[in-house]
Amino acid sequence: MLRIAVPNKGSLSGPAAEMLHEAGYQQRRESKELRIVDPENEVEFFYLRPRDIAIYVSSGKLDIGITGRDLLIDSGAKAEEILPLGFARSTFRYATKPGTAAGVQDLNGMTVATSYEGIVAQHLADHGIDASVVHLDGAVETAIELGVAEVIADVVETGTSLRNAGLEVIGEPIMKSEAVVVRRTGTDGEEPKVQQFLRRLQGVLVARTYVMMDYDCRVEQLEKAVALTPGLESPTVSPLHNEGWVAVRAMVPAKEAQRIMDDLYDIGARAILTTAIHACRL
Repeated sequence: MLRIAVPNKGSLSGPAAEMLHEAGYQQRRESKELRIVDPENEVEFFYLRPRDIAIYVSSGKLDIGITGRDLLIDSGAKAEEILPLGFARSTFRYATKPGTAAGVQDLNGMTVATSYEGIVAQHLADHGIDASVVHLDGAVETAIELGVAEVIADVVETGTSLRNAGLEVIGEPIMKSEAVVVRRTGTDGEEPKVQQFLRRLQGVLVARTYVMMDYDCRVEQLEKAVALTPGLESPTVSPLHNEGWVAVRAMVPAKEAQRIMDDLYDIGARAILTTAIHACRL
């Protein structure tokens, strides 16, 4: 039975459970549940703190897990990313009071406060910067005001909370993070049940990214239409009862669907419709 670690709370928890549900796996009904068994899929789920998941996976007690790329790197665990999941995206950056520094190259001799000590220490070392790192759990913006540090390193989304604290983002991003599937470093990546699990999640990712588009067009316009909707391999083309017309079906990127529909209409295609994809295998 495949043993999988899932975030039990925070910004990773809800989207991870939703994706697993879309992939056909049972999920817990109450937040107090720490473990459930999905016998039909031969999977056992363990609901753990996101920050601990990479450590559990690296120990070999659990086969794979879902956590953040930032938490994986910060943990220093012997685990590796095997599939990005596209949710819980964030950017990790330095911030300080205006005029203090322009980038990482100016941080020599300074103190940096962060909740991600491992990431920051490694980033400073990679750039040859001799700076101290102070670990704080949350609300690192106040570290500068209270004199604990001259610089902070934290997740930045809009930057509003930093500006409200009188701080500005400096330099290039330290890293970009998102939810990822992780496994123990050095384990067999071809284990059938792990591969099946990854295929299901990849199917959800594709289903969320594409829609199925159907339309009718005249034969003389088919090449132009196919150029607009090439599909993944090629579109399906079927003759219609009315001579000179064909029906076309192809997968198209969801974010481009409206533009493609406009372009198809302009070349004479009609009965254009899109359908959501709930699951797929490529």
